[in-house]
Amino acid sequence: MAVKIRLARRGRKKKAIYDIVVADARAPRDGRFIEKIGIYNPGTNPASIVLESAKAVDWLLKGAQPTDTARSILQHEGVMLKKHLQVGVIKGAITQEVADARFEDWKGSKEGRKATAADSLSQKKDADRQAKLDAERKVNQDRADAIAKKNTPPAEEVAEPAEAEAETTEEVTDSVETEATDAPATDASAPDASAPDASAPEVPAPGAPAEESAE
Repeated sequence: MAVKIRLARRGRKKKAIYDIVVADARAPRDGRFIEKIGIYNPGTNPASIVLESAKAVDWLLKGAQPTDTARSILQHEGVMLKKHLQVGVIKGAITQEVADARFEDWKGSKEGRKATAADSLSQKKDADRQAKLDAERKVNQDRADAIAKKNTPPAEEVAEPAEAEAETTEEVTDSVETEATDAPATDASAPDASAPDASAPEVPAPGAPAEESAE
């Protein structure tokens, strides 16, 4: 009997969750299976995987063949590397301690890559959030500028009253200067016509008696 390690779908529409199962190759995809060894949820970011690595390695050593998707998941979790190292131990190429040390080294580097990927994802989310905020601020500022421009009268209409006022001021100034120029100059040395002339003889008033001549 050919045994496969594959995914069995469950969950509702557009919210699928997959069980990682060991099943007969002739069984339907979502039908009877021999053993369930993990869960794969692609709906999260990053995708979440829960896997019993020891059982997966045991089934691989027994000859179970993973499908392409299942193989990718097993490689991501280090199951394929563990199986390769265990084969080397069985053949006597390396000891169990060396195999375990190599696997721990790979696992440590994998954790570092996961942490870096998580940081990059967090930074990307922050950058996207900031970009959205900046775009929203720009839209609000453009809207405010458009409203202010709509409520502000054109510059020509504002300038016309100022120009008219300036012209009126110039006309008043010109009229004052013209009146000052046309007025005759008053000569301080000329005699006043209204003042009596001291040098002219005094003429008696009509009807007044003549002064007697001095004897």
